[in-house]
Amino acid sequence: MSELLRIENISKRFGSFYANKNINLTVEEGEIHTLLGENGAGKSTLMNILVGLYQPTDGKIFLKGEEVHLHSPNDAVSKGIGMVHQHFMLVDAMTVFENIILGDTNAKEIVIDREKRRAQIQELAQRYGFRIDLDKYITEISVGEQQRVEILKALYRGAQLLILDEPTAALTDIEVEGLYDVMHKLVEEGKSIIFISHKMREVMHVSDRITILRAGEAVATVKKDEVSAQELAAMMIGRDLAASSFEKVISGGSAVAELDHVSYNRNSKHYGLNDISMKIRSGEIVGIAGVDGNGQTQLAQVLTGVIAPEEGTISLGDSKILVYDPNNFILRRTAHVPEDRNLQGLVGDMSIADNLVLRRVETDKFSSLGGAFLKKGAILSYAKEMVEKYDIRSRSASQTVRSLSGGNQQKVILAREMEAEPDLLVVAHPTRGLDIGATRFIRQQMIDARDRGVGILLISADFDEVLELSDRILVLFEGQIMGEFPGENPPVDEISLAMTGR
Repeated sequence: MSELLRIENISKRFGSFYANKNINLTVEEGEIHTLLGENGAGKSTLMNILVGLYQPTDGKIFLKGEEVHLHSPNDAVSKGIGMVHQHFMLVDAMTVFENIILGDTNAKEIVIDREKRRAQIQELAQRYGFRIDLDKYITEISVGEQQRVEILKALYRGAQLLILDEPTAALTDIEVEGLYDVMHKLVEEGKSIIFISHKMREVMHVSDRITILRAGEAVATVKKDEVSAQELAAMMIGRDLAASSFEKVISGGSAVAELDHVSYNRNSKHYGLNDISMKIRSGEIVGIAGVDGNGQTQLAQVLTGVIAPEEGTISLGDSKILVYDPNNFILRRTAHVPEDRNLQGLVGDMSIADNLVLRRVETDKFSSLGGAFLKKGAILSYAKEMVEKYDIRSRSASQTVRSLSGGNQQKVILAREMEAEPDLLVVAHPTRGLDIGATRFIRQQMIDARDRGVGILLISADFDEVLELSDRILVLFEGQIMGEFPGENPPVDEISLAMTGR
């Protein structure tokens, strides 16, 4: 194989902070090259340099032996570099077809020949086995289909090097297998892929070579066949990672939340709840097992006041809920780590410090006159304490939360919700897209909260995570509870069968 990309001594400095430092990396034609590292290790910064969003402080980039200067995303596209971001860059109000041709700078015609372009896109879609309706709006298609639109958009613009950032984070197992098929077709054609992932199983499944980043530096590049998953994990975090084993408990505490024959949109198999009755007791983790899209989102929403049940009642502690409003649930000591940290959990353009005090901004500690005047010094001092306590890796507490890695964003949400000292904590997909170290930290925080007496509802599409953390396991299928199982020595085969509705 011949060399497609070479990065020489690339550094990116923000003030005195090095996000990347003297990184060397090569990607060969027809190769899947994985970039592995903890959240905040510098992966996103390096990729943003490759797609022209950032300019390097030092270093050089070569494509097919020729030095290139990527001053903008258009420069990267013109050089055959495409990227599918973890959070898709699609315009919801446009159709699939309009999103694919939007901003195509390679086009020469003055008037868009829509039929010609449709034919070109359909030919690409057929080549890679994509079944996509070009006339549907982005809001009308699944997450997996949106990802295929992003890939098609990059290929349509001539990408020879495709960067995939956490591409399986929100996909079903079937969609993941479909993505693997597409990746293999691409490399068979001689295209190259930079694959960013934290899931060790898929790293070992798809990679040819793996480069490990730690604290902004490339510490090693290895062939997949010459290294074990455990060795990769140790290189990534800089120490050996012992296997975790959390003790399971049987809570004798009182119920912090109870659903009594709750239904919502009950005729919908995937977006409703059908006669749900359950309790969450203090000092236990109740895990919800099930294929994503079987009512988990709605369960989290009714337990945090986002939506009101159409039938049945919900009680928090000894009180039945009469007003379904998120603030009412917050006042009743409910905390929430939502499934989409960017859309639902954070205000991206606000600082880490401001995000950390969103729940408590009107308290005397952080403001006067009921929130009219903020005590900036108190907020910043508190934020620095939380950054240290929750290992939020950042340049400063004044940094915008949008600029953090996914794992550090999740830690900001976790810090804010945990420090509210809740009775009930509703956690949805807490470690989705996170590296091994951040995953271990967040899971330990949940166990510690349980041991302090917090009742926790855990919703996760990661079956292993549900098995590892849950004291009791409930299976949700098409909005119904199919069974309850113990967390200690769980009957995996029975749970798996219940997840299919049997």
